[in-house]
Amino acid sequence: MTSLTLGIIDPFHPAILDEIRRAAPEDWTLSITEAPTEQARAETLAGADMAFVMATPMPRSLLEAAPNLRFIQKLGAGVDRIDSAYCEEAGIGLARLQAGNNIPVAEHTMLLMLAACRNLPWLDAQTRAGAWDKEQVRGRNRQLHGKTVGIVGFGAIGRQVARLLSGFGVTLVYYDPVRASAADEMEFGAEYCDLDVLLAEADVVTLHLPLLPQTTNLLDAARLDAMKPGAILVNAARGGLVDEAALTKRLRSGHIFAAGIDAFSAEPPVGNPLLELPNTIVTPHCAGGTVDNFASVAERGVANIRRVLAGEAIDPAELVVAPRR
Repeated sequence: MTSLTLGIIDPFHPAILDEIRRAAPEDWTLSITEAPTEQARAETLAGADMAFVMATPMPRSLLEAAPNLRFIQKLGAGVDRIDSAYCEEAGIGLARLQAGNNIPVAEHTMLLMLAACRNLPWLDAQTRAGAWDKEQVRGRNRQLHGKTVGIVGFGAIGRQVARLLSGFGVTLVYYDPVRASAADEMEFGAEYCDLDVLLAEADVVTLHLPLLPQTTNLLDAARLDAMKPGAILVNAARGGLVDEAALTKRLRSGHIFAAGIDAFSAEPPVGNPLLELPNTIVTPHCAGGTVDNFASVAERGVANIRRVLAGEAIDPAELVVAPRR
């Protein structure tokens, strides 16, 4: 294996860095960013041949500071924070991992869904404060059983959510720009419907779409108004899918019962009014982040770099920009 320098610009936990070291060949050099600044990231990438990235943005200004960079491996699915147009222009290869984190994201989706149904933050705070009013709880909390759950985006994550929901006694409907096969619909027990029909019928709506120009603000004020009164919204995908100002108003009015949010339009969401509401459950865009999932993620990322070095093809489902450097 040819020696190379692998740039790592995310502030990974030491346990995650250990997984990357275990997956990488011994003669690879890891260049790891020491500070969360673009200057430090630029210094890390200045001598890098390849790069791993999870959540850190890679704008043109950063990529221009990496003259030797041949290939970027996104250790997840979404590449909306990487300047793919510049990668195309400069001949820098770019790949993502198809279904690399579908299990942890689906599990986190269930966490948010159940926490929203049961008012978990409020319940936790009340119990810690010494309150023990079970009748008040009985008048507020909900169950999933018997409800209709609408899955918006029926790719690897959406389908894993359907698998996890199969034992909850719910009715599953889904919307995706590309309809699943009849066999897949039967396997997952999900019925296809138009997005607006799904929003009107679902008691719980969970989002699993990439952020693209055509999906930005997909749930705008009009579509939020069209949701079933008292519905729950879960977003463990991308913050830009939802008009957050409109969502805040509808959570305050009670039109939407609660929201479980792992992704925000601006991150970290400092000053975002969604953080102040009692009927939101919020997490720091961490749905895909589990240490026990990362070993396979690192191994798959290394495997794609090996393919680039060997001149072999990357799975078309994962390749975003073909490397030319």
